[in-house]
Amino acid sequence: MQRVRLALPHFKKSGWEPTVLAVEPGSVEGAVLDPLLEQTYPADIRVIRVKGLLPRYTRWAGIGSLWWRCGRALRRAGDALLAGEHFDLVFFSTTQFDAFTLGPRWRRRFGVPFLLDYQDPWVNDYYRETNTRPPGGALKFWFSQFTARYREPKVLREAAGVISVSAAYGTSLQRRYPWFSIKAVKTIPFGCSLNDLEIARLHPPAQPLVPFGDGNYHHVYAGRCGPDMTIALSILFRAFKQFLVSHPKEAGRHRFHFIGTDYAPPPLGRYWALPVADQEQVRDYVTEHCYRIPYFDALHYLTRADALMVVGSNDPTYSASKIFPYLFSKRPVIVIAHEQSQMLPLAAALDISTVYGFSADTSIDEQAAQVCAEWFAGEGCRTVNQGDLDRLSSHTAANMTGLLAKAFDAAAGNAPLSP
Repeated sequence: MQRVRLALPHFKKSGWEPTVLAVEPGSVEGAVLDPLLEQTYPADIRVIRVKGLLPRYTRWAGIGSLWWRCGRALRRAGDALLAGEHFDLVFFSTTQFDAFTLGPRWRRRFGVPFLLDYQDPWVNDYYRETNTRPPGGALKFWFSQFTARYREPKVLREAAGVISVSAAYGTSLQRRYPWFSIKAVKTIPFGCSLNDLEIARLHPPAQPLVPFGDGNYHHVYAGRCGPDMTIALSILFRAFKQFLVSHPKEAGRHRFHFIGTDYAPPPLGRYWALPVADQEQVRDYVTEHCYRIPYFDALHYLTRADALMVVGSNDPTYSASKIFPYLFSKRPVIVIAHEQSQMLPLAAALDISTVYGFSADTSIDEQAAQVCAEWFAGEGCRTVNQGDLDRLSSHTAANMTGLLAKAFDAAAGNAPLSP
C-alpha cells in the first residue's frame, strides 16, 4: 500500500492517470485505520474499494487469509472495471501474492498488460535454508510456499515486467527459472515523503506507547520483527548488558521500545524482541507492542525518540525500504544489519558512523563490545545525524515515482516475458 500511496500525488506529472482497486479496510483483519493517510494524496484520485467475507465469518474455521476471503470480490470488481473502460496497464503492488494470479486472467480477457511489484519474495527459501521457524507456523507456511512454487512461474511468464525493492529478488528469479531474464526487473526501493514526517510531528498519538519526558532515554524501533532478526537484536541487547555492567547509573535510564512488530491481529500477536531481551537479561529495560499501530503514530515516535534503532534481518536480501524515515528524521541512529544489506551503504551516505554489519560468522560478543563502546558508552546514541540529506534526494517519493512511471511506459508496450 505504501508504494502506491506515496506515488499517487506524482503520477499525473509523469503522464499516468491512476485508478486504485483495493479491499475496503473493514475486510482486513486487524486493520488499523489512519484517517491522515487519505490526506496525503489528491482528493480526485479514484479509489474503488471492494468488500469480501469478514473475518468473523471464517476465523472459527481457522481461515484468516485476506485473499481467500476477498479475492473473489476483487476479481469481480476488476473484471467489471476492465470490461467497461480502457486501461493501459495493471500494476499489482501488494504482498498478497495470490492477487498476482489475476494478471494472466485480465491480460487474456481484456488485452491489458500487467506489472508485478515484488516487495517481498513470493517464493521464500530463507526459512527452509536456515531451518528457522516461519511466522504463522510451519504448516501454513509450507502450504503457502507449495502454491507459490506452482503459481509464480505461470504468472511471471505472462507479466510485462517486474518491479523489485531489492536487486537480489531479480537474481533469485533468474536462478529459479532459466527462461527468466533479469533485464525484466527494475529495482525501485520505496520512496520517502518528508511531508509525512512533518505531519507526524504535528499529530501525537491519542494513547502514547512511549512516555517521552519522563527523564529516561528512549530508543525506538517501529516495524516488523521476526525470527530472522535475532542476530541484530542479540548484538544490541548484549551491548546494552555490557553497558549496564560498566555504567549502571547511566544505563539505568535507557529504555528500548519495539512497536508494531507482528502482522497478526489481536489477540494472535507474538513477541519477537522480548524473548531475545530475556536471553540477554535486559528485559526490564525493553517494551514491545507487537500489534500494528497507525502509520503516522509510528512516524511520530520516530520524530520524538531520543535515538532510533534499525535492526536488520539475518537474510541479506531483506528490503531496505523502512530505513528512509529513520535517516530523514534527524535523530541519532544505530543500524545493525547483514553486511550485504542495502541499508549499510544508504546509512553511510549520510556519514552515520554507528553502522554495524554482521554475517553468519560474526562473533556477537565482539560486535556487541564495539556497539557498547561506540553507541552506548561513546557519543553515538547522542549524536544527531547531521548528514547532507540532499545525498538521498533521489530516494524521495517524487523521484521514485518518476522511475516507476518510466517502468510503466515500458511495460505498457511490452510482450509477455515468455511466450
